[in-house]
Amino acid sequence: MSKKHIIIVEDEPSILANYQAALQRQGYTTQGYAELTQAKKALSQSLPNLVIIDVGLGDEPDGGFELCRFLRAKSATLPILFLTARDNEFDMVSGLRLGADDYLSKDISLPHLLARVAALFRRQDLSQEKSEESIIKQGDLKILTDNLQIFWQDQAIDLTVTEFWMIVSLARHQGHVKTRDQLMSDANVYVDESTITSHIKRNRKKFNAIDAGFNCIDTVHGMGYRWKS
Repeated sequence: MSKKHIIIVEDEPSILANYQAALQRQGYTTQGYAELTQAKKALSQSLPNLVIIDVGLGDEPDGGFELCRFLRAKSATLPILFLTARDNEFDMVSGLRLGADDYLSKDISLPHLLARVAALFRRQDLSQEKSEESIIKQGDLKILTDNLQIFWQDQAIDLTVTEFWMIVSLARHQGHVKTRDQLMSDANVYVDESTITSHIKRNRKKFNAIDAGFNCIDTVHGMGYRWKS
């Protein structure tokens, strides 16, 4: 099995070197870039298995957000992780709305970071395995779990890997309430509750773009969410 390749976009050389060393010790191959333009050029040629991005890049205070938008236009399923000192709620929600799978503060410990990276790869590997239930149908919803495709009213919806597995978790058991912890477990991602809420809101928005009357993701206050017919 080939090694997982990670690209890190970080403008502080010492921090970049620290992340690369830690990831390489875990058996990953890495490539680092300090500038937005440089990173875009490299990522235009080929995509890695995962991208770790800082929000502020040199003279580009929101360069990481621009890069995330650029990457999501190229791939709906590429795992993207923000790792930044910009840890306020507004920036976190902005990153998730742009399609990031995770958003971490730079004060996170290296073991915790490595665990989050491993979780993203574990989920990616699981999604590539054949599923016993490769097609899920619930009314206007059709899910092809083998190739991570979701259709609503026969129209494809571009979802991130996290968004995809949250919909699968809900739709597999229509009417059953899924807690935020259960959704995290099923999507193989471990974040705080506000992050789950942001993912749910973004999912609704994508379905509403196709069907303005879509209301199948139901909030059960104090408990979690369920898929209703």
